Amino acid sequence: MSKDIKIKKGLDIKLVGEAEKTLAEAPKSRTYVIKPSDFHLVTPKMLFKEGASLKAGEPLFFAKKDESIKFVSPVSGTLTEIKRGAKRVITHLVIEADGKDTTVEFPTLDVATANAEAIKARMLESGLWPFIKQRPYDIIASTKTTPDAIFISGHNSAPLAPDYNFSLKGKEAYIQAAITALSKLTSGKIYLGVAKAADSVFANISEVEMHTVSGPHPSGNVGTQINKIAPINKGETVWTIAPENLAIIGELFLTGKFNPERVISVAGSGVKSPKYYRTKIGAEVSTFAYSAGVKGDNVRMISGNVLTGAQVAADGHLGYYHNEFTVIPEGDDYELFGWNKPVFNKISSSRALTFSWLFPNKKYDLDTNTNGEHRAFVVTGNYEEVFPLDIYPLQLLKACMVQDLDAMEALGMYEVAPEDFALTEFVCVSKQPHQAIIRKGLDLMHAEIG
Repeated sequence: MSKDIKIKKGLDIKLVGEAEKTLAEAPKSRTYVIKPSDFHLVTPKMLFKEGASLKAGEPLFFAKKDESIKFVSPVSGTLTEIKRGAKRVITHLVIEADGKDTTVEFPTLDVATANAEAIKARMLESGLWPFIKQRPYDIIASTKTTPDAIFISGHNSAPLAPDYNFSLKGKEAYIQAAITALSKLTSGKIYLGVAKAADSVFANISEVEMHTVSGPHPSGNVGTQINKIAPINKGETVWTIAPENLAIIGELFLTGKFNPERVISVAGSGVKSPKYYRTKIGAEVSTFAYSAGVKGDNVRMISGNVLTGAQVAADGHLGYYHNEFTVIPEGDDYELFGWNKPVFNKISSSRALTFSWLFPNKKYDLDTNTNGEHRAFVVTGNYEEVFPLDIYPLQLLKACMVQDLDAMEALGMYEVAPEDFALTEFVCVSKQPHQAIIRKGLDLMHAEIG
């Protein structure tokens, strides 16, 4: 049974450079990188030293606080370097691929008849567990907790987001296998939010409660769907998982092999031929960025989308959880008296001096310029215009900044993640780092409350 969720508050940031629905094979990457920083609050304990030979799917390290959670190599090859930062914290694990794709193989598992213990054990030993995140705290799910529900967003509304109906086409059987398996690990329902589409890859998925989502960004954020379907109360835990990771989980159950394939969109006004590329987790971004044709040197490369992604260098690597790569111009030029004249080439939620509201279908070639500097919070009411959750965003941000745990609890901190505040950060006239503020608040709650 499908139920409708219509989001009215939000903002669609329509950018130039949407990826054409053409799929190309990215050139094979020479090196692959796994960054422990992609796994928030995880302290890695290494299983190998530099020079070790690895198979694809072989564990590289485990979490110090829970040794059952393993993190595996995306390819076969040699662990050539363990990079460390301040206080000898591991920052990068560099694997040089051997091109053989030798893979650790597991027995196939019939998810329809397997019990919860067998499914959980297989996910842990094969390195699939890090794909599951939990709320509260937006961290890798605890292995000791049974979730009250599992939420999956099959609708990505972020700027230049990949179309799941294209990138996941042909993987429906894997997605269904993963959902069948996960349904045995929760005491509640699996909720699936999808956009209305005739060719949806989720059309025939069973064992879920399906909701049709419409409206501007962040309608596709799983946090928005949680808030509208079943808000999280104190003491409750829910899991979230991205559809592209469902495909990896299901493939391992059905074939016995860990296949960290990513069909990513390479998009943005900074590339000549935006399209989709087939690559793998942790691959060199140069393998697909320059195939798509990066325009010049004065651009910013982002692993992820423009609101929540991470800046990467030309010799950088794709983030573990990212299915999008964006290139936009750097905003290192300044417009004299730009604040004092009508603006037609920028998008804004406000109608003051900015006339983007007159052209609802126009696409913009935006750069990284913040058009202002950090200052104290200015109360304008514009956060509420783009924030569809039944939460007071400004009050929650201030509670996080002053570390008021009681206020954070009362204001709904348990159900939010940093990405839920990406739009409020985008429209913030005070240029406050909303996502960083929320992340620090969540970490404080995790440390103090657990």
